[in-house]
Amino acid sequence: MRIGIPRESKEGERRVGLDLAAVAALAKDGHEVRVAEGAGLGVGADDAAFRAAGARVVAPAEAWDAELVVKVKEIQPGEWASLVPGSTLFSFQHLVGEPQLAREVAARAVTAIAYEMVRDARGGIPLLAPMSVIAGRLAVQVGAHLLTLPAGGNGTLLAGCPGAPPARVLVLGGGHAGTHAAEVASAIGAKVTILTRSAATRDALPARLGPAVETGLATPEAIERHALAADLVVGAVFIPGTPTPKLLPRSLVARMKRGAVIVDICIDAGGIAETSRPTTLAEPTFVAEGVVHYCVPNMPAAVARAGAAALSAAALPYVRALAGKGIARALREDAGLREGVLLWRGRFTHAGIAAEAGRPFAPLAEADLA
Repeated sequence: MRIGIPRESKEGERRVGLDLAAVAALAKDGHEVRVAEGAGLGVGADDAAFRAAGARVVAPAEAWDAELVVKVKEIQPGEWASLVPGSTLFSFQHLVGEPQLAREVAARAVTAIAYEMVRDARGGIPLLAPMSVIAGRLAVQVGAHLLTLPAGGNGTLLAGCPGAPPARVLVLGGGHAGTHAAEVASAIGAKVTILTRSAATRDALPARLGPAVETGLATPEAIERHALAADLVVGAVFIPGTPTPKLLPRSLVARMKRGAVIVDICIDAGGIAETSRPTTLAEPTFVAEGVVHYCVPNMPAAVARAGAAALSAAALPYVRALAGKGIARALREDAGLREGVLLWRGRFTHAGIAAEAGRPFAPLAEADLA
């Protein structure tokens, strides 16, 4: 199969869809891998390195001319026209809450498989998980910096020091991102509370995080109480296929400590605060209601080498299946991979996204994959 790896164009994005090791594996399998010129520079891999791995380095437009296009981020303005009708796009899609983007991608008659929707045999989200781990760990690192006075924060030291208490950290969400954020914040020495929607998750967290981390259910009362005391709030809620619930209404944010920080990891799906809006790595923060907001949709791009390596390792088995078996057979044989299909040859196969886009919904059927 001809596999294309375009150059990412999202603001601040430096990751590459597949790294050198993955490209070498696919080339060894006999596939033609087209890598756009300069696609790997952000992770320290130049064109010569990709050629040595077995790729064909091509002009940026030619990387889209492939049966399977593997990239990191969702289609950006200006990229729609590059999609080749009949091709398959395998990447983060983030079409929830983006009806115009969904219509534009569908109009190109492509199949879109979303990293954030693919499931494994245990019900996990294997392509999102490594990015969530990175984002959760980064959230605390970023939050610690933003709490400093030069960065706009209230001057609290996350770990505290003799004579000064540690910062209070509220983590909303007990998945990969939230758990890793709580783990890092607690290890640094912050006073951490993590609230989840699920009682089962809440009950399982102490074994992972230890007794120093307070756990509880994300009821409106608990969220309000802990948010008002927090110096740093990490939003780490992800519900596949639906917008993030607004757990922090503007009226609550307005009552938080002046100079407190919100790191809204889940901004791709709308974010947990009514005051949140997407930012970029070039201009990552803004202040609303006296609270510093960090709402970068592609946080792992800040550590592009780690991010690309982790994402590539997770994606490679799926890419090999799609390329080796063909798209239809790979989907037919892997129910979890089928969960990621949002568009099938331009047809909306996800009910929520179809409704947002005002287009008919037609679920993926066995006949489609025959």
